[in-house]
Amino acid sequence: MLPTAIAEALSSPEPALPVLAASLVHYGCQTGTVHALRDGQLHLLAQVNIPDQLLPIIGVIPIGKGIAGLAAERREPVSLCNLQTDTSGQARPSAKQTGMEGTVAVPMLVDGGLRGVFGIAKVSAYDWSDAEKAEIMEIAAELGRRLS
Repeated sequence: MLPTAIAEALSSPEPALPVLAASLVHYGCQTGTVHALRDGQLHLLAQVNIPDQLLPIIGVIPIGKGIAGLAAERREPVSLCNLQTDTSGQARPSAKQTGMEGTVAVPMLVDGGLRGVFGIAKVSAYDWSDAEKAEIMEIAAELGRRLS
C-alpha cells in the first residue's frame, strides 16, 4: 500500500511533479527527477532542486548512461550510498554537482514495458534497503501507468 500523500498525488491530472514532491518528503530526500521514455531516450518530465547548470545535461539521457540510464537499461533499481565518493562509474561526473550522496533511480515498469525512470536523492550518505527500493518501484510503476 502506497503512502497516503503519494497515493493522493497520483490522482493529480499531471502527476509527475506532485508524486516526486510527495516522495521527497516521505523519504527525507532533497532532490529528484522523473524522466519519461520517448523515442528510445529518457526525457526530463519533472525535477526538484536540480542545479540549473545540470538541466541541459539531464534533459535527455540515453539508455545506459548515468544512474537513470542504467536503471532503464537494467530494469532494476540503481542506488549509490554516496554519489560524492562513488568510483563505480555508474554516475556521470556531472552528477556530483547536485551535492547529493544517497541516490536511487528506479525504472517505471508497466506490464513489463519501460515508461521512464524515477529518481530521488539525499544530501547525506544512505544505503537504500530492499524494502524501500521495492516500495519506490511500486510508486514508479503507478506513476508510469498515469503517464501513458
